[in-house]
Amino acid sequence: MVTSVKVQGECDNRFRAVRDALAEVFVARGEVGIAAAVYVDGKPVVDLWAGHADSARSRPWQRDTMVLVHSTTKGMTAICAHRLVERGLLDLDSPVAEYWPEFAQAGKETLPVRYLLSHRAGLPAVRRSLPAGALFEWDTMTAALAAQEPWWAPGTKHGYHALTYGFLVGELVKRISGKSLGTFFREEVAEPLGVDFHIGFGPELDARVADIVPPAPDEETFMAAMLKDPESIQAKAFNNPPRQGRDPNDRDFRAAELPAANGHGTARALARVYGALAQGGELEGVRVLTPQAIDRAIVEQSNGPDAVLGLPMRFGLGFMLTRPDAPWGPNPRTFGHPGLGGSLGFADPDAGVGFGFVVNRLPTTKDALSPRHGPLVDALYASL
Repeated sequence: MVTSVKVQGECDNRFRAVRDALAEVFVARGEVGIAAAVYVDGKPVVDLWAGHADSARSRPWQRDTMVLVHSTTKGMTAICAHRLVERGLLDLDSPVAEYWPEFAQAGKETLPVRYLLSHRAGLPAVRRSLPAGALFEWDTMTAALAAQEPWWAPGTKHGYHALTYGFLVGELVKRISGKSLGTFFREEVAEPLGVDFHIGFGPELDARVADIVPPAPDEETFMAAMLKDPESIQAKAFNNPPRQGRDPNDRDFRAAELPAANGHGTARALARVYGALAQGGELEGVRVLTPQAIDRAIVEQSNGPDAVLGLPMRFGLGFMLTRPDAPWGPNPRTFGHPGLGGSLGFADPDAGVGFGFVVNRLPTTKDALSPRHGPLVDALYASL
């Protein structure tokens, strides 16, 4: 049992409580590796890490250690779509089929782009069983989604598009820009802003990537509950293609571009991207989005019980929005995206805050119900 941990990195004296909270969470939750970063008013004020990058605890977490952030990737994908919107190349109210003609199947001829970004399209899963390797075959996945009949009348309710979101939005980016989502993000956001975040990468970065550590076999997990009924919408959303052969530590998984779920990066990268968005979309002369694009992206589109997860959710266009029952700080315009592993990135335009948090131990049900980032967020706002 871990009784203490050495926290490394930099932290302004004003935010010492965030350092203390990170150490407390690490010990209380039995973490393996963890990192957190914060920008306030465009300046880095917290950049901390602790623990190890592997379950054997043989590789100490370093300043440049990256980790899989699961669905936190969705926020980065949303940025790519909104860059096309602000250029007039993508219209949120136009049919998806205008950009992707093959999508006009199974009653989806008029389904608008905004439904893809707000999880209202009725396409959280493919009904017909797909082989395990299909997840890494972009054309196979997009063809299956183009042919798929919506699970509900589009626009009538929302349900989390856990994996399909990335293929749906990513295909629009590809059709319009001629670039894969991973390439588009790298060239238009990551490289200009100088952030260490990748959606698909080669073996040259593997030495810097923390392994994902699964829970102990006897620990209850949220994902196990989703997969109990193999024919349910939940199981299809998370397990079609099957999870078998999808070890997140494998080279194939890291190389693939899964814009909903396999971004890898540092807490510092998340904080810097969201720090830019918290400053009207620009940081150090690099424009990520215009203020108008941000305002448009965070208008509420979906709120209430989610048809897939069965939990209350609240979405704008590609970003999750803070909720009174699960707040990211006290301010109502805060937006961002969490990930299955416990990671989180968010921007608070009212406080000028960009926040990034990453871990490498997959969560138990307890972790999902009581997120590990909570004490750090509380400490951050108490320090402002």
